[in-house]
Amino acid sequence: MERQLAVDWVLKSDGYLDALIDLPTADRPRGSRDGRWVAWVWYGVGEAADIYVAPTDGSAPPTRLTASSDDTFLLSWTADSRSLIVGQDHGGDERVRLFRVDLDRPLTMVPLTEADPAYYIQGGDLHPNGRWLVYGANLDPDTGRETEVTPVLRHDLVTGERRVLARPEKAGATWPVLNPTGTHILYSRNDRHPAGRQVWLVGIDGQGDREIANVGDDQKVFGFWFPDGQHVLLLADGDTHRRLGMWELESGKLRWLIDDPQRYIEAAYVPDLSDQIVVIESREARVRASLLDWRTGIEVFAPQIPGNLIPLAPVGPDQWIGVYFSSSWPSDLVRFPLGASSVEDLTSLTRVWEMTPLTPEDMVSPEDIRWRSVDGREIQGWLYRPRGEAVGTIVMVHGGPTYHSMDMLDAQGQYFVREGFNVLDPNYRGSTGFSLEFREAIKEDGWGGREQDDIRAGIEALMARGIAVPGKVGITGVPRYSCQVPRTRVIETSRPSNRLVAGLPSATITFGLIVSIWRKRNGSHCSTSSGSGFRFCGGRHLMTFAM
Repeated sequence: MERQLAVDWVLKSDGYLDALIDLPTADRPRGSRDGRWVAWVWYGVGEAADIYVAPTDGSAPPTRLTASSDDTFLLSWTADSRSLIVGQDHGGDERVRLFRVDLDRPLTMVPLTEADPAYYIQGGDLHPNGRWLVYGANLDPDTGRETEVTPVLRHDLVTGERRVLARPEKAGATWPVLNPTGTHILYSRNDRHPAGRQVWLVGIDGQGDREIANVGDDQKVFGFWFPDGQHVLLLADGDTHRRLGMWELESGKLRWLIDDPQRYIEAAYVPDLSDQIVVIESREARVRASLLDWRTGIEVFAPQIPGNLIPLAPVGPDQWIGVYFSSSWPSDLVRFPLGASSVEDLTSLTRVWEMTPLTPEDMVSPEDIRWRSVDGREIQGWLYRPRGEAVGTIVMVHGGPTYHSMDMLDAQGQYFVREGFNVLDPNYRGSTGFSLEFREAIKEDGWGGREQDDIRAGIEALMARGIAVPGKVGITGVPRYSCQVPRTRVIETSRPSNRLVAGLPSATITFGLIVSIWRKRNGSHCSTSSGSGFRFCGGRHLMTFAM
C-alpha cells in the first residue's frame, strides 16, 4: 500500500520532480585490493556526500561509513582492504582534513591530519606499514606556512614528522600516488609550461626523484600504477590523439600499446587482481570500454548494452563489477558477467531502486540525432520527446565547454519532458566525446564563435523536421558558459524569423528565486556541494532550472 501511494504521488508533477531530485547518484567508486568490497561516494542520500561500501558478491545491502553535514571524499583503500582513507572539507572551503574509516567501525572517522588546515591537501595514501601517510600539500613543514608549490610529503602518524620527499619548481596539481608495494610514488609537475604535465617518480625514502614521462613541454601525460607496483600505465596527449603506453620501473623502458588517431581514449587503468588494462573511449558521445591484455595485445570489448557500462575490477571467473548509467538509470555500481547482453544481466550493488518510488519506465530515453552546421560540420545531439503532444521545445546547453552530454539521467531534462516539452541537448564543437580535432575546433574562433551556430542549426533542423515550432523554443543551461555566452548569439541570430522566444541562465538569474522558494518549502539550511554542481537544502539536492 505504501509503495502504491508513493507511485501515485510520483505521477503528479511536483512529486515527480521531488523524486528526481532525491534520486541517489554514486560517484568515485573504488574496489578493495582483495576484490571483496566496493566503496563509493553517494550523493542525494543524506545532507551531504557520504561514503558507502557494499560486498561485491551482492550478498548484503550498502553500509554507510560516514555521516556528516560536510562532503566526504573517497581517496584510497589501505593495503589490507579493511579501511579507507577519506577527505573532508568544511562548508566547501576545500581545506581537506584526512581520516581513516574502518569497515568494522562504520560512522567512526579517525583523524589523521589537523582540523581546519591552513593549506590544501592533494591525495592521501597510507603506506603498507600503517605508519606513513603520503600526500601533497602546499605547506612548508618547517615553518608551518603555506607555499606556492605543492611538495610531496611523507607524514609519520606516530611522531607527527612531515618529510618533504619531492618539491616541484612551480605550482600545479601534484597529486602523489603510492605504489601498492610502498616503494615509490608517482606525482605530476608542470614546471616546463603551464599547459603541460609531466610524470615524475620518487622513492619512499626521498631518493631517485626524476622525470619518467614527457611528451612535450605543453602537452599532458598521466601516470597510473599497475597492481605489481613495477609498471606505470601512461596516457599521453598529442596533437591528433591520445596514446596509451607502459613504463617499466626496473629497466626504464617505455612501450606504446595503443597509438591510433581513430581512437579517442578518455581514461585507462589496471584494476587490482587483473593483468588486463581497462580502456575507456568515447565514440560519438557514447562510452565504449575494452579489456586489453598488455602482454599479448589482445583486446576484448566490454558488453555493449543500452546505456553505458564501465568495468571497474574482476571479482570472480567471468564476473566484474562496474559503473552503469543511462538516461533512465542513475549512476550505479553493478556486478555483471562479461557475456551480459541486457540490463537484466546486471545486479545492482547499491540497490538504488529500493530507495525511490521511481522506476526506469518513469524516464524517457533520448534519440541520437545529427545535423549540419553553417560550415557543413556534423553536430550530434540528444533529443528527448514527451509521450504526448509537445507544448514547446527547450534547448539545454552543456557547459565546459570541454564536456559532452551523454545518454545519462538528467533530472532537469526529464522534468521538462514530463511537463510536455521536447528537449534538445546538443554537443556543439568544443565538446569532448568525439575526437581531439572536434574538441579543439572551438579554439579556431574563440568562445562565442561557430559553436553557437551549431546550436542554432540544431534548432533549425528540428523545425525543418516538424519537431520544433517557431515561437515555441527556449534555451537554458546550468554552468555559466552554457547559459550566458552561447545563448546571446543564438538568440540574436534567431530573432529575424522569431525562432527563439526565451533564453534563461538558470545558474544566475533563476538560482536566487529557486533557492528562496525551496527555503520556504523545506527550511533555511542550504550548503554548497563542492564540485557537484548542486546545492544541498534540507537534506536534498537542489537543482536550478528555468521555465
